[in-house]
Amino acid sequence: MSFPWAKEYKPSHPFMVWMDEKLPLPRLVYNAVGGGYEVPRNINYLWNFGFLAGLCLVIQIVTGVVLAMHFGGDTRVAFDSTEHIMRDVNWGWMLRYGHANGAAAFFAVIYMHIFRGFYYGSYKAPREMIWLLGVVIFLLMMATAFMGYVLPWGQMSYWAAQVITGLFSAIPLIGDPLKEWLLGGFAPDNATLNRFFSLHFLLPFVILGVVILHVWSLHIPGSSNPTGVEVKSESDTVPFYPYFVAKDGWTIGVFMIVYGMFVFFMPNALGHPDNYIPANPMQTPAHIVPEWYFWPFYAILRSFTQNFLIFDAKLLGVMAMFAAILVWFFLPWLDKSPVRSATYRPLYRKFFWVLVIDVLILGYLGGAPAEQPYVLISQLATMYYFLHFLVIVPIVSSIERPDPLPFSITEAVLGHDRAAAPDAQG
Repeated sequence: MSFPWAKEYKPSHPFMVWMDEKLPLPRLVYNAVGGGYEVPRNINYLWNFGFLAGLCLVIQIVTGVVLAMHFGGDTRVAFDSTEHIMRDVNWGWMLRYGHANGAAAFFAVIYMHIFRGFYYGSYKAPREMIWLLGVVIFLLMMATAFMGYVLPWGQMSYWAAQVITGLFSAIPLIGDPLKEWLLGGFAPDNATLNRFFSLHFLLPFVILGVVILHVWSLHIPGSSNPTGVEVKSESDTVPFYPYFVAKDGWTIGVFMIVYGMFVFFMPNALGHPDNYIPANPMQTPAHIVPEWYFWPFYAILRSFTQNFLIFDAKLLGVMAMFAAILVWFFLPWLDKSPVRSATYRPLYRKFFWVLVIDVLILGYLGGAPAEQPYVLISQLATMYYFLHFLVIVPIVSSIERPDPLPFSITEAVLGHDRAAAPDAQG
């Protein structure tokens, strides 16, 4: 969003003047992430996670492209080529550990980004399109991560592919043919690995395209802020550069320290030891689990254990797992409160923290064995998850009495807004 007081790009060097006339890329960058882009002055560090997500995507694409140069997309050599990368390729171990832990970091950052949106109402008008594109990015990330998990062709890779693709067989009439079409056969094999490798390489660039649309749509209404109050005057904003570039730089430093600790000191902490065993279709692991960032949805999937009317339990689980994400598409219209930020919504704020606890419980249960009492607890947690979005949020948005909002962002920061006071009196 371009405000009247935003700084205009004025190249001084003759070459930059010429470039601005022929191909105004510097102007585009300046207006997108430079001094020409004004942002609310009260944005906190939770708004840095969007930039960190972009950094994670760059890390994944760069490391992934290099790894693809050495990976063998064939069931006969996939596991051995992974070991070859680790042992023989210069810095191959770092690239692989960086890629694997980068995926975990990507999801950790995205989850923080999503729940920040839940808390501060970033999905509300006029930013619905930003939110919808963000949900699309998350779905593409899940598909990409799952296919990447299959590629090493270890025990957990193989059986994860068997279990997840087997979910499609629950779809009436077309389930089994659809599963065979996805796998290229009756079970995960060479055709499966080939197409998963191709799609895993392609989808990050699709994600990059949607990210560009996501950022583009962000620049139309401008960034949200912790108060949820829209920008009213120049005193409400500061240029993105240098203020928030410096802020993002500090956050990147902290992120890289934590990321480096995992890559260099505990690279396998988030992985599964069974994936260091070559895939064996004749030996099922005792406990099949996906990566940790899928655990909440895996718990929802497993919480359906009984058939209901004409619906098979497996089908209900699949529908619920996908619905757990698809419900986010409707959140801008389910939450009808005129107040965006939970800072000024005391009742909604309480239920938000209950949701956080509920998702953490689902995450733990997704990694636990499919036995009692874990199944029962996951059923209760799943029930609350859907109640929160479909029942609690609409009711709370209708009945709660929000706290008084500040007149402007400046007032929220300084306690007063002298520049706007005459306008308010007039």
